Amino acid sequence: MIELMILYVLIKRDLTMYSVRKRIEEKFSPFTNPSFGAIKPALTRLEKNKYITSSKNMSEGGKLSVFYSITNEGMKELTNLLLKPFSQNPLQFVSDAKVKLCCAAFLKNEDAKALFEEIKSNAYIHKMNAQNLIENDYTPVDFYQKIVLDNTICEYNNFINMVEGFEKENARNS
Repeated sequence: MIELMILYVLIKRDLTMYSVRKRIEEKFSPFTNPSFGAIKPALTRLEKNKYITSSKNMSEGGKLSVFYSITNEGMKELTNLLLKPFSQNPLQFVSDAKVKLCCAAFLKNEDAKALFEEIKSNAYIHKMNAQNLIENDYTPVDFYQKIVLDNTICEYNNFINMVEGFEKENARNS
């Protein structure tokens, strides 16, 4: 997911590693908070794969800085990462889906439609798993687990409703 966020923040302009982290923090801090220790190797991988390039320039403060920019291949990779199938781990799914939804404006309408459909499909599956745990006669849930599961079901319902709103907006823009 770090590569996706880096490519996304580089769409608008070239950035230093510090600025990449700052932009990721500005756009995605409610969902993730990558360290420089995660960003630097990701930048190296992206550059090795020719998704970004780097150049050394003098910054406004007169210091030599490395600026990163996205390539055409990087734009294609961003689309691929946005459309990559989700983890079946519910916790990972929710986190990744939120990040991808924040980047959905980058996608063409048909690609955005596919992303929304996959997110809804996965959310329904995770919601049904929570409902099945509550209704399972063989493994009864205790009071606390039931409250947490009920809340999880509500969260998935809200998530699904949000994505349906995105689908309607996407259809209007088609």
